[in-house]
Amino acid sequence: MEFQFETGEILLINKPYTWTSFDVVGKMRSMIRQRTGLRKIKIGHAGTLDPLASGLLILCTGKFTRRIDEFQGLEKEYTGTFRLGATTPSFDLETPVDKTYPLTNLSGCNIIQDAAKHFITTFDQVPPQFSAIKVDGKRAYKSARLDINVELKARQVTISAFEITRIELPEVDFRVICSKGTYIRSLARDFGLFLGCGAYLTALCRTRIGSFHLHDAFELTELQNLIPDTGITSKKP
Repeated sequence: MEFQFETGEILLINKPYTWTSFDVVGKMRSMIRQRTGLRKIKIGHAGTLDPLASGLLILCTGKFTRRIDEFQGLEKEYTGTFRLGATTPSFDLETPVDKTYPLTNLSGCNIIQDAAKHFITTFDQVPPQFSAIKVDGKRAYKSARLDINVELKARQVTISAFEITRIELPEVDFRVICSKGTYIRSLARDFGLFLGCGAYLTALCRTRIGSFHLHDAFELTELQNLIPDTGITSKKP
């Protein structure tokens, strides 16, 4: 396989759990420099994945970095797990449980299935405090980690599919198809509020972006073996 990194490549990566999206970009930049000798390479990702999520990340190099906004605007698909009966400040596993609730009102599985149908629509969603959104030039999560809440404006999102695929209380698995800007952690919060029992996200995997699928993505170790080693040692500019 021959890569044209300077001309432009679209790379589908399976982002490892606990890695940030920028970690992946940095790793690929370093890998390309070391193996090809390219001193300067334009590279960026088309849509952040949280560190505690895995799955499809699109990287663009060279002239294809101009298409990042195009890819960011595409429909996304996710699978994952909510834990019902509790909440966390970050709406996921980054922070410990702060409140717990009984699950006595969830005696029938139809209650949970029907709750999911409620969210298949276009609505205004408030992003989580633990997000990378900038407020007054500062990332919201940096303030949240200092127990400082900032005002985050609701944004319009569309969920076109929300399917509950497993119910083993307190856990439920799901599949979601949604628009750009949708926070699945916020969906966990809203889902728990609707059911009256709280919920937070315990697992998340992005399986599709537009027509790009996770099953076509590379592991980082695979790519390292596929990039030819030119034997030229690069020096960082």
